[in-house]
Amino acid sequence: MKQIIRIGSRASRLAVLQSELVMEQIRRILPDAELELVTMKTTGDKILNRTLDQIGGKGLFLKELDAALLAGAVDLCVHSLKDVPAEENPAIPIGAFSERAVPADVLVLPAGVQTWDRTKPVGCASARRSMQLRQLYPDVTVKPVRGNVLTRLEKLDRGEYGALILAEAGLARLGLSQRISARFSPEEMVPAAGQGILAVQCRAGEYAALLEQLNDPDSALCARAERQFAAAAGGDCSAPVGCYARPDGGRITIYGFSGIGNTPRSARISGRRTEASVLAEQLAEQLK
Repeated sequence: MKQIIRIGSRASRLAVLQSELVMEQIRRILPDAELELVTMKTTGDKILNRTLDQIGGKGLFLKELDAALLAGAVDLCVHSLKDVPAEENPAIPIGAFSERAVPADVLVLPAGVQTWDRTKPVGCASARRSMQLRQLYPDVTVKPVRGNVLTRLEKLDRGEYGALILAEAGLARLGLSQRISARFSPEEMVPAAGQGILAVQCRAGEYAALLEQLNDPDSALCARAERQFAAAAGGDCSAPVGCYARPDGGRITIYGFSGIGNTPRSARISGRRTEASVLAEQLAEQLK
């Protein structure tokens, strides 16, 4: 009998594309398995008239998928790691981390526009991005924007905003890299912990061999350090906290940002990659 693996995903175009990337990898590892994509709208997708911090944070993007995984309605779930709370449920842990896409935040202008009109608000759904953008450009007005990437781009192109701040990885996966006007370096804008990495969530103890082959060791190292920083800094995945770990041979540099208490602070730390966990804790303590 053919093995059937059901993959849970949010229903947005980007989430489906991301799940399909993981499914392609699974097909290479298990060519005889039958894969079924199961999509659903989560609470976070349904409530669009309030910002995430007002409705409970990005964890609401996982609520229904977590329940489906726990109930056995799906076998694995694929998420953008930056949407996964730092504190995992041990019954449904992250079993694998994908190879990382470019993790940077980027500036996107309306279609056909070459010059940023700073008299119009910048659409930004993240407190972390908003605080760092205001540090770079104190004169700009930031206005919340909700909805998936394509919905946000439609609002931008209708003239509701002068620019958007989005994740480069999402635009690239949607085939929309040409919309990028400028990329922020981690010195300018520290990304969200896990940005650019896909997380494959499982039920504890299941699919161990498959998950081991799906896992990218460098991404896993960076993801764990970044998420450890976020937890130690006192921020869940909707708090104004960012972290980016960049390995280079046997060393690693970790960039951190915290806006908790409405006081933006940023720093970086470098050391041996084998000490990534200790470095993340030290950086978080430095920014408290």
